[in-house]
Amino acid sequence: MSSVPPAGLLTVDATTPAVLVLPGPLTGDQVPSLCDDVRARLESTAAGVVVCDVAGLGPPGLATVDVLARMQLAARRAGGRICLRAAAPPLLLLLELVGLRFEVEGEAEEREPALGVEEAVETGDAAV
Repeated sequence: MSSVPPAGLLTVDATTPAVLVLPGPLTGDQVPSLCDDVRARLESTAAGVVVCDVAGLGPPGLATVDVLARMQLAARRAGGRICLRAAAPPLLLLLELVGLRFEVEGEAEEREPALGVEEAVETGDAAV
């Protein structure tokens, strides 16, 4: 059996996160307009998060880190946060190297316990 996707636009409600596609490479000159974009998107959604698509940034540098940090600060001051989509491993490593931690789309939050199985051992069990 197959299903046909509905025609027309996707349903978007007030809790759907806004998406901001970042053009690459980023420079310090773009900080004010990108921070304004983040604040505007946070005002237009009740989700409290703006998803930043960073797939097109290219090789990361310190300018990219600076811009992302300032966008996160602007989002926090507006009562929200940003989440990275399609972040390449080199960007994540650079962010970690400078001590910044961003939420990454599709990654479990740190507060969530890891799923696993715990095995109980009875004191009278024979050793295997």
